[in-house]
Amino acid sequence: MAGMSSRASHLVAVLMGGASSERDVSLSSGRECAEALRVAGFEVVEVDAGPDLAQRLAELKPARVFNALHGRWGEDGCVQGLLEWLRIPYTHSGVLASALAMDKTRAKDAFRAAGLPVVESVLADKAEVMARHVLPVPYVVKSNNEGSSVNVHIVTEGANGPPHLPEQMPATVMVETYVPGRELTCAVMDDRAFCVTELLTDGWYDYTAKYAAVGGAKHICPAHIPEDVAEAVRDYALRAHRALGCRGLSRSDFRWDDSRGAAGLVLLETNTQPGMTPTSLAPEQAAKEGIAFPELCRRILEDASCDR
Repeated sequence: MAGMSSRASHLVAVLMGGASSERDVSLSSGRECAEALRVAGFEVVEVDAGPDLAQRLAELKPARVFNALHGRWGEDGCVQGLLEWLRIPYTHSGVLASALAMDKTRAKDAFRAAGLPVVESVLADKAEVMARHVLPVPYVVKSNNEGSSVNVHIVTEGANGPPHLPEQMPATVMVETYVPGRELTCAVMDDRAFCVTELLTDGWYDYTAKYAAVGGAKHICPAHIPEDVAEAVRDYALRAHRALGCRGLSRSDFRWDDSRGAAGLVLLETNTQPGMTPTSLAPEQAAKEGIAFPELCRRILEDASCDR
């Protein structure tokens, strides 16, 4: 609901933590956002989202919720549905967009329908994936409904056989053709794409590369890439945001085969709850656009809704 006053006249509940595999990242995001909102003039309470979340919110009676949860239950439509039921305006995407984005297969269907470039993938039984190559090598195995590059395994040309997957991976996994090239990402807010960031790592842009304070990925922001490629990334990120029906802030990730120019771009996925930690990408891009972190959080909060 735009036009909301930045005065600390209404309580804002910042949801963080939760029970997903991304709990620690969410706690970091939540603390950063809570402090930024206080700097922006809001009265803030930090809420670690547990099984008693509905009761806690009923007791607190916040005017708005800033959703800083990551992973399952926090960005897959579950908590969004709870907040819709409680009629508490909340930040970021709604139920349908959140559920679509978290389900990588259905998100790709939406992207294809919008004419966006995606890579071949299949859903397969975990046991089958460990028994044989279900796609030609090289390929990537990942959870179909996790974020932050949790449980991502690359099977390379030199692999002796199919991968051994950890016990915590679900019974059905996504197997995706490996896309060579460079890692690019672009955030969208207020129906406008930010600048493009290139991520330099020693290997895959995995959980450690995303969040490690030391030894993580190097961010080149804005990316040193041709302007036509940067323009295509921004266009695809905005179209992906719209195709899923996102609101507020989102961030889309790409691989780019630089030997093919703009034709070498592939959209990997869209994150409806981008990280807001000290090493996160969306706040860094916003800063390059002249939007300081407290202002970024204020704008996200002003877009809170439980009706769209």
